[in-house]
Amino acid sequence: MAASPLDLDDYRTAIALDQPFVPSARPAGPRQQDEAARTALTALLRERAIDDLGLTPDSAAHLTARQTRRALRVALNLRAPGPRPEGVDEALDALLGGERETRGIVDAAALATIAETHPSTGYAAADSTVLWQGDMTTLAADAVVNAANSRLLGCFRPLHSCIDNALHSAAGPRLRDDCASIMALQRGAERTGAAKITRGYQLPARMVLHTVGPVVDGALTTEHERLLAQAYRSCLDVAADTGDVRSVAFCSLSTGVFGFPKLPAARIALATVADWMASHPGRLDRVVFDVWDRSDLAVHEQALTGER
Repeated sequence: MAASPLDLDDYRTAIALDQPFVPSARPAGPRQQDEAARTALTALLRERAIDDLGLTPDSAAHLTARQTRRALRVALNLRAPGPRPEGVDEALDALLGGERETRGIVDAAALATIAETHPSTGYAAADSTVLWQGDMTTLAADAVVNAANSRLLGCFRPLHSCIDNALHSAAGPRLRDDCASIMALQRGAERTGAAKITRGYQLPARMVLHTVGPVVDGALTTEHERLLAQAYRSCLDVAADTGDVRSVAFCSLSTGVFGFPKLPAARIALATVADWMASHPGRLDRVVFDVWDRSDLAVHEQALTGER
């Protein structure tokens, strides 16, 4: 059952939103990353909370470096929020910080705008928006948007390829802890179309906006369309209320396992952002539409041109 959604001020202090994240360890180099992964995995395997991983500290000692990192990600996917064994956060900060540097960081402010990449478009917000194909876990924006589910705790399916899993895995388990704190205060599932914000921890983005888009199971309805537009607006409203967020990057909300058809979803995203920007002139400097593959890019380009 969905609860009455919390306002930002209802949970801001509880998750220390305004305190800059300070890692407990410096980013590790490649060899040190392997050691950090093994340290974290071994400590987590001593917990009964992830017995279903099928490993013990002794058997994990024989894993290759690649197998160790894979098992660690699975362990963190499965693990409930809450304090971790001594030394785990330090090992994870070293590992995830190193992996962030290995992936590389893309500055959202340096990306070409839609006006520059699609000069013939009539899109109203072309001067302040970007259409970019890339990995959101590499994007240095003030806030990136996560397509969450109503539990708002991240994806518990091991190694699942959804953006929810990718962002939580790159940010580290403190992200799930913050989401759990918010949900404990809310005392109920997140409503479709609502949004919350947390720090981004080991992501290049300082913050993460979590929103629940509509699930389309059957024919697309006007209610689906309304809820998707509301999810985009809620993210922008919360970002604006946060105070110092000037750039936001969206994934393609609801178009994966939630089943929303991609072309109408792209049109709603573009129109909703343009309307919001027109109603809040100067509030945000840059909004990025981040697409994962060429087919999603083509759909957004089709939406920009108004083609049917």
